[in-house]
Amino acid sequence: MNRTAVNALLAGTTLAFAMGAGAAVAADWQPDRPINIIVPWAAGGSTDQVTRVVAPLLEAALGTPIVIVNQPGASGSIGTGEALKAPRDGYTWTANAIANNATYAISGMLEDTSIDDYRIYLHVANVPVVSVNADSEYQDFATLLEDLKTKEITVGTAGATSSGGMALSAINDAVEGGLAARMVTYDGGAPAVLAAASGEVVVTTQLAVEQTEQIRAGMIRPLTVLSDTPLTVEGLDPVPPITDFIPDFPVAADYFGVFIPVGGPQEVYDTVDKIWAEKIMTSPELQAYANAGGAVFAPSYGDEAYNRAMPVVIHEACALKGRGEAVRDPADFGIDCAAE
Repeated sequence: MNRTAVNALLAGTTLAFAMGAGAAVAADWQPDRPINIIVPWAAGGSTDQVTRVVAPLLEAALGTPIVIVNQPGASGSIGTGEALKAPRDGYTWTANAIANNATYAISGMLEDTSIDDYRIYLHVANVPVVSVNADSEYQDFATLLEDLKTKEITVGTAGATSSGGMALSAINDAVEGGLAARMVTYDGGAPAVLAAASGEVVVTTQLAVEQTEQIRAGMIRPLTVLSDTPLTVEGLDPVPPITDFIPDFPVAADYFGVFIPVGGPQEVYDTVDKIWAEKIMTSPELQAYANAGGAVFAPSYGDEAYNRAMPVVIHEACALKGRGEAVRDPADFGIDCAAE
């Protein structure tokens, strides 16, 4: 389905809602078997966490079990590829950071796939945090940054194209001469954070929601958040923004969501659109999760979700090209890096 078709889909959904407040979408989908959501990361990471908050809400609204299938490997591309290969019948979805799904082909991890291969349902935006083991000598990011430039300090992430891996690359790109740090990769954000907590690596750059439990337990120490505003999490001291240390650091919101491959029955998308609007976008459970973990409650779907996602998609795609890591030119997928 191309963008024109997606726009037409959204227009049809909007018309259905306009026909009357509370009016049902024509031909509501009633699934007759469980729906699988493939989470292409290990259990406990950011994608897994928030998907397990959203899944019961979807399950109740659809009246069918939602099965979360953790299928980690290759920075999330293995599980994502399985979702794309599954029958387009509405019963196999996936979940991830949207920038990952939109750039797997550019990084060479999957072939000929882009953001247009999905109907997009976003729920939260996440921010990476640079943290060290609680016993580390590093008490502030300025000191750590100086050593990252010259020493092979180990940094735990969920892979080169994960949020943590992209965060490390963004810091590298923002520092003149780059970093000497060595990335150590794991099957998900949770094991990467635990590696920092145990001292297996010195630093982690994974997402706040993957770190808050260990921060509260005093196992790791947050030094900075990749944002232009401090990170405030219930019960914790504010974490200073990276722009305090690198003033011109580029910031783009990292949106996460649930994605249904296009090409299925129209009633599937119409029904999930309605559920997203009525249940997810007002969910107190999702709001509580975001507030407790340092995420931003930001549900959207369709064209609004697409437009929200594009800044981080463009940023990540063009960063891959700028570092010489792009196997395919972002221009092949309609991304103009000259305007970045």
